[in-house]
Amino acid sequence: AKPMSPRIGLDQAALLGAAAELADAHGFEAVTLASLAQKLNVRSPSLYNHVAGLPELRRLLALNALERLNGRLVLALDGKQGDEAMRSFCAAYLQFARTHPGLYEAVQRAPEPEDEQLQQAGGTVVRLALDALSGFELQGDAAIHAVRGIRSLLHGFVSLERVGGFGMPLDTDATFRMLVDTYMEGLRQRAK
Repeated sequence: AKPMSPRIGLDQAALLGAAAELADAHGFEAVTLASLAQKLNVRSPSLYNHVAGLPELRRLLALNALERLNGRLVLALDGKQGDEAMRSFCAAYLQFARTHPGLYEAVQRAPEPEDEQLQQAGGTVVRLALDALSGFELQGDAAIHAVRGIRSLLHGFVSLERVGGFGMPLDTDATFRMLVDTYMEGLRQRAK
C-alpha cells in the first residue's frame, strides 16, 4: 500500500493566512471553522489541532490583523516628522482598511480585559498614533483626545467609503487629504 501523502504544511500561519483571505473577501463574520475547513480542503475537526475553536481563531486573526496594521504604520512613520508623519500615518491606515476590509473589521473589536496580548497590540496602534501626532506638542489628556479624534475621523471615512456612502463623482482621496489637513490645522490652532 502506498503511504498516505502528508498534508501540505497546515500550520497556524497557513490557517491564519486562509482565514485572513476569507475575512477580506466575505467579512470577518464569515470566518467560521466550517468555511475555513472548506477553503483549506480539510475536515473541520482537523482544525482543532491548531486552534481550540472559533473564539480562539477569531482572536488570533484579530492579533494577526493588528500586527499587520502596526507593521504598515511603523513603515509609514519611518523618518517622517510633523505634518508629513501625520499624513503618512493616515494614508497607511486608510490603505490597510481598503486592502484588507475583513482584517480591518477584526482590528476594531475591543479585546477582553484579561487579554494582555491583544491589549498590547491595540496599545501599539495608539502609541504609533501618538508618534504621528508628536509634532503637535500635545500633552497628557490632550494627546489622548487627539488620538481619539483621529481614530474617529479615519474610521468614519473608512466605514462610509466601504458602504458606498460617498456617491458623488468626486475624488475621495482629495476629500481624505482635506480631512486630515483640516484636523491638523485645528490641532495647531488649539496648541496656540
